[in-house]
Amino acid sequence: MVRFISGGESHGSRLVCILEGLPAGVKVSSEFVNAELKRRQSGYGRGGRMKIESDRVEFLSGVRFGETIGSPITLSVENRDWQNWSDKMSAEGVPCGDKVTNARPGHADLIGAAKFARSDVRDILERSSARETTMRVAAGALCKIFLKACGVEISGEVLSVGGVRGDKIKDRIDEAKALGDTVGGVFEVRISGVPAGLGSHIQWDRRLDAKFAAAFMSIQAIKAVELGDGFANASKLGSEVHDEIFVDGGKIFRKTNRAGGFEGGMTNGEPLIVRAAMKPIPTLMTPLRTVDIATRQPATASKERSDTCAIWAACVVGEAMAAIVTADAFVDKFGGDALCDTLANLESYRARLAEDFGL
Repeated sequence: MVRFISGGESHGSRLVCILEGLPAGVKVSSEFVNAELKRRQSGYGRGGRMKIESDRVEFLSGVRFGETIGSPITLSVENRDWQNWSDKMSAEGVPCGDKVTNARPGHADLIGAAKFARSDVRDILERSSARETTMRVAAGALCKIFLKACGVEISGEVLSVGGVRGDKIKDRIDEAKALGDTVGGVFEVRISGVPAGLGSHIQWDRRLDAKFAAAFMSIQAIKAVELGDGFANASKLGSEVHDEIFVDGGKIFRKTNRAGGFEGGMTNGEPLIVRAAMKPIPTLMTPLRTVDIATRQPATASKERSDTCAIWAACVVGEAMAAIVTADAFVDKFGGDALCDTLANLESYRARLAEDFGL
């Protein structure tokens, strides 16, 4: 089982992550992880913090001389902005600075403060911030390396921003920024090279399509997930939707991939296609109306340093989550405490599918 858990606040001293389940013998490099982290910080419409942070990973355990050794991998990324926030984020001493009490609509502020009985919304927003996704990308980068050894490639693409496509995207972002507003969008992640039969139809929690949907929905500001032509298929006839099966020279194939590579909770051998819709970021420079949780009086929402549009970052995070879910499916199906055993099992399985079913 490939799994990860992360810790750290947006303006704390550092972010950390423990990734467990990758087999021993995977050759990893900080350079590739750092390149993925840099991709997360790029994209038109990002805010001022991207000029401060330059995320770089440090391996604290699980990697020796550039190879995984089978034990949990501990990753760490320092928050360079910590020096500007140490008085407000100290783990000890007396609180300094004003409390944040004006909850932002669309964020975790209000409900989180109520749930955890906090009088300062900063106790909530620091962890609910998308800064947390830094460690998802770091963990996902290692899973990408593992999957590449298995013949799997993952890529992502922004499809639209604020309802527009192509050359008008930057204009749409500029318009929103000028209004002190924000804008969302849609991105797509594709996973190629995945064999048929990952996941299962046997139990609900083993369906791989459900795991992908959950993983993408867990990304901050994602409000809808589509597998293949999911939403479009809902308005069509069955004859227009299902991917017919053909055979040529004993080899089974499809001419379409409207299902996005999933059938019955399992991969069907076609590329996996996952799309996600991101809502506009809830921190607006022209704040929305809200309530001060300390006085219960009308107020305007608090302002945190933010982005006008973060869809490109979300796409990179989507790739990372796809890598983590896919890596877990590979380890679940093919096992192997060492990479050589995983690859041997994978090769044997591919050969059986080809011989017995032409897949």
